[in-house]
Amino acid sequence: MNIAALIDHTLLNPDCTRAQVAGLCAEAARFGFASVCVLPCYVRFSAENLAVTDVPVCTVVGFPLGASTTEIKVAEARQALANGAREIDMVASITALKSKRFDEVFADIHTVTEAVHADSGIIKVIIETCLLTNDEKKRMCATVTQAGADFIKTSTGFSTGGATVADVRFLKEHVGLAVRVKASGGIRDLATAMAMIDAGADRLGTSSGVTIVASL
Repeated sequence: MNIAALIDHTLLNPDCTRAQVAGLCAEAARFGFASVCVLPCYVRFSAENLAVTDVPVCTVVGFPLGASTTEIKVAEARQALANGAREIDMVASITALKSKRFDEVFADIHTVTEAVHADSGIIKVIIETCLLTNDEKKRMCATVTQAGADFIKTSTGFSTGGATVADVRFLKEHVGLAVRVKASGGIRDLATAMAMIDAGADRLGTSSGVTIVASL
């Protein structure tokens, strides 16, 4: 297994620097990671750094709360794609879900998904599993599947918890066959990464990608 090809090499800290993002891109090119996942303000810079490589740029939309309006999420996604991103990790509207405004949750995801797919991008929907009941997770699996998104993603890494093996297995069991699972948050070593993959994760979001591949 080429575990590097499953890793979104991630740097989303609010205090990260341009030099650190450049280093992230260099590491991604060296190890062949699935993507670099950076803040929206660094999309163009990262795309320029990776222009002669096969590593795509991923960025976040509605991050980290998912509380932006759908129109703003669409604008964020379109701008990111125009700046060179090929993958978009959007945060679903957790507040709408908790308020049982299920049509709004679907419309938010579906509208952003259509915008991303119109530019041949990949979209991953972050549902923040640490904040949800199992019934809510199951509903989100159905919603993400119905909306046509490419991935369902466990976590932002900025809430009360990250990915768990149990959540990855649960999501894998309840999404449609066309939807892949991304585990993110708290994946810092090879053992944890392999546990997530064994549970069904198709992609890993981590800032510890170099540590993980160096442990092989």
